[in-house]
Amino acid sequence: MNSQQHNSRVFELYAAYYDLLYRDKDYAAEAAFVSGRLRAHRPDVNSLLELGCGTGRHAAQLTDLGFTVTGVDRSEGMLEHARANAPNCFFFAADIRNLSMGQRYDAAISLFHVMSYQITDEDIYATLSCAAKHLVSGGLLLFDFWYGPAVLKTPPDLRVKEMSDDLVAVTRRGKPVHHDQRRVVDVHFTIDIREQRGKRVETLCETHSMRYFFLSEWEQFMSAAGFSMLESGEWMTGAPATADTWSAYCIARKTGK
Repeated sequence: MNSQQHNSRVFELYAAYYDLLYRDKDYAAEAAFVSGRLRAHRPDVNSLLELGCGTGRHAAQLTDLGFTVTGVDRSEGMLEHARANAPNCFFFAADIRNLSMGQRYDAAISLFHVMSYQITDEDIYATLSCAAKHLVSGGLLLFDFWYGPAVLKTPPDLRVKEMSDDLVAVTRRGKPVHHDQRRVVDVHFTIDIREQRGKRVETLCETHSMRYFFLSEWEQFMSAAGFSMLESGEWMTGAPATADTWSAYCIARKTGK
């Protein structure tokens, strides 16, 4: 087997693992929450730019809610799934820090903690500035992120998760390393994927570096990138963010032309 064939087979197993890992995620409820918060601030919002769209499951749900969605992601593999999951959307491979679509949108969204993957100040500013460049005057930006007070109150620890379906059985171990001075957590994953009806077994190793944020930081970042904060809160409830939940969100409005 050549390396290209091997990589293709590994990706088949990884794609099955990814779908399994997030099979219980309520994309419809999350899309409804996003829709409600955006339309509360701009009732006529229609065109959306999704930064870090992944496999397109949010995009599919948002299309059903009446939005026109354009998604971008760095992973061509993810985009293959996105085009199948959301055939009525538009998808492009790009880095959200230096995107150039040549058009503007009513709102930009970035979900599933994509913003927390931007671990340096430079990455955050570049991403926010790029979002602003692609928004109409008064356009909205909505994103979720790891909330600093909760991460500090309940630090990450070693976690093991076992999952299975008719295709694969998976054991995932996540070992975190906390760099508190940079407000970054490196989560080192070891993922064992076993095919249920065959002999293929793969072990994958990934490191996800995630940054957590405080609201005062977002105020500064947004002001520098041409946004004003409209609201923030606990993801999926809209209640004030507390130290008991890791996931928070912000909505901002573009202030310039």
